[in-house]
Amino acid sequence: MTQKQIYIKNKKAGFEFEIIQTFTAGIVLTGTEIKSLRLGKASITESYGYMHNGELWIKGMHISEYSFGSYNNHDPIRERKVLLHKRELEKIEEKLKDKGITIAVVSLYITSRGWAKVDIALARGKKLHDKREDIKLKDAKREMDRAMKI
Repeated sequence: MTQKQIYIKNKKAGFEFEIIQTFTAGIVLTGTEIKSLRLGKASITESYGYMHNGELWIKGMHISEYSFGSYNNHDPIRERKVLLHKRELEKIEEKLKDKGITIAVVSLYITSRGWAKVDIALARGKKLHDKREDIKLKDAKREMDRAMKI
């Protein structure tokens, strides 16, 4: 039985932020959340991470309610705990002390073993001129690809 690979990507993260370092982590989910995630019903475009009492939490991640769930359904936008090693958490907490550093959620996926994983990144917000430069580079690359295709 082949399963469809679930991979939800935050496309705005690469445009809005300059990614410094990425981490792959587990995430704590309830039963109806993982079922809904396996159906691909999640959005991470507005999500971000924060540290609280030495733990990393994700806020703003939207996982839709499971359609077959009863009164046991979850809150779609609840805060979810991220599972990382203690050394990684300490490293993230130390980097967050620098000015302008934030935690961006880059992607959410399910591994071949069935585990839900999230890629988070330490990121710095881009300025408007940096975004314009990225758009120019993207357009130039697209034009070169079109020219090579012909």
